[in-house]
Amino acid sequence: MIFKRVGVGRPYPDHGLDSRGWADLPPRQVRLDELVTTKDTLRLDTLLDEDSTFYGDLFAHVVQWKGDLYLEDGLHRALRAALQQRSVLHARVHQADDK
Repeated sequence: MIFKRVGVGRPYPDHGLDSRGWADLPPRQVRLDELVTTKDTLRLDTLLDEDSTFYGDLFAHVVQWKGDLYLEDGLHRALRAALQQRSVLHARVHQADDK
């Protein structure tokens, strides 16, 4: 299996980060098999689009909450990494409040 688990939706509370807030977080490597997805579907044209990162952040967005890493944005990047037989993804990781 590529991911730790395939989820549907975001189980963690709203973190309130906008694109600027995400940009302030330094990217780091995250193992694909430690990620829980927040989407269970992906449009194939998004995955195969060469320019899919042109207008967005170059790094995936991951929320760490209650010991799990949730892939909030960047499913197409993660799948592309898996197709290229890479086991890690560069992502910005936000530590959410566990309360």
